[in-house]
Amino acid sequence: MIRLADAEPGDETAIAALCAELDEFYGDAPQGTPPARAAQVRAALFADPPLACALLAWDGPALAGFASYSFLWPAAGLTTSLYLKELYVAAAHRRGGTGKLLMDGLYRIAADRQCSRVEWTTDTSNPGAQAFYESLSVKPLPTKIFYRASNLS
Repeated sequence: MIRLADAEPGDETAIAALCAELDEFYGDAPQGTPPARAAQVRAALFADPPLACALLAWDGPALAGFASYSFLWPAAGLTTSLYLKELYVAAAHRRGGTGKLLMDGLYRIAADRQCSRVEWTTDTSNPGAQAFYESLSVKPLPTKIFYRASNLS
């Protein structure tokens, strides 16, 4: 039975390990040692103020998946939106409803925080993610183009 919970201090090692799997899924080698990666997670999620939030899906003691998100303002009519940065389900837990559970959890968080919308992107090279999101009856917006500035130093 999958249980959803907000990330809390002490979860960073499990989150960092699942993020290493995420990096490999996208063809990247995980950077840094496991303790260094856990420290990066701790700094992002548990700093004062936190830089992001994470909803975790636990299968007993195993982290089955996570959704990292932030709140954006302003959205329509000076409301707030919830922006899903990353949704990832461990390979061993795919096709079992964990992704849908995480999305439903995000929708509840957004409703509780009176957000007007939940927004996200997916890579054009990830048809599996696109099919998953469309299975939730969500269609891509053809009116938006995603931009990214890098090398900000």
